[in-house]
Amino acid sequence: MANGFRIGIDLGGSKIEAALFDRAGTVLDRRRIATPSGDYAATVAAIAGLVAAIESKAGLRATVGIGIPGTIAARTGLVKNANSTCLIGRPLGRDVMAALDREVRFANDANCFALSEATDGAAAGCAAVFGAILGTGVGGGIVIDGRIVTGVNAIGGEWGHNPLPWPGPDELPGPPCYCGRRGCIETFLSGPGLAADHGGGLTGPEIVGAASAGDAAAQASLARYAERLARALASVINILDPEAIVLGGGLSQIEALYGGVPRLWRRWVFSDDIATRLLPPKHGDSSGVRGAAWLWPPA
Repeated sequence: MANGFRIGIDLGGSKIEAALFDRAGTVLDRRRIATPSGDYAATVAAIAGLVAAIESKAGLRATVGIGIPGTIAARTGLVKNANSTCLIGRPLGRDVMAALDREVRFANDANCFALSEATDGAAAGCAAVFGAILGTGVGGGIVIDGRIVTGVNAIGGEWGHNPLPWPGPDELPGPPCYCGRRGCIETFLSGPGLAADHGGGLTGPEIVGAASAGDAAAQASLARYAERLARALASVINILDPEAIVLGGGLSQIEALYGGVPRLWRRWVFSDDIATRLLPPKHGDSSGVRGAAWLWPPA
């Protein structure tokens, strides 16, 4: 569509957010509804309803991009690797395009986050960007020269399901992961992973608050977390060598990570000079919906 208006949709496990952007990236309308729990057909209908409501109010027709908690396999057109399990094995792309009567672009939600922050966010102007999501799960996205690196298997950036690098004896074999393996990065660096490492009883944000209040056990848990994050990101730097790594998700709000982790990762990065920057997100929770809109270039 030649008018330059783009709708981005962030399809999450608990909420669906949609926003309308003009060519300059200004938000013209934003809406959020609860995701129909475990109901695939209702989810497709909810997406269609959001687009219809936005376009009706604005009096225009826009391109639509959608970030999803998984990916659509190129060979089958079916969703895979989604932690919203009602989407797995479903032809989400075909069904949404039929409901909206237009082409729709889809990407993994972590890829959308990385694209947003690389386009006009914290890493704007960087040629190589890694976006790392630290939330209920751990995901990642790679953007090179303004384009998402999806990969031939549609798993580009899926660092959360690699083993934690350079594990100590007390970290082996590692916690069990829903993917069927043990010791995945996600089991250590997700919010639930931090809570489990602390011994239970407190959520990630509560651990951060306790550490700020001087609780020694919470401070020790955050120190272990930062050291593990440094190892995990060092392996990314050794492979991708990005100009910037941008953190997203709830744990990206831990301010101490941005100074502490780059000091720690020097032990494992295979270079005597490390220019990679670790950055907080500019757009925060809005990066997913912005990146989904940016799946379409401005007309």
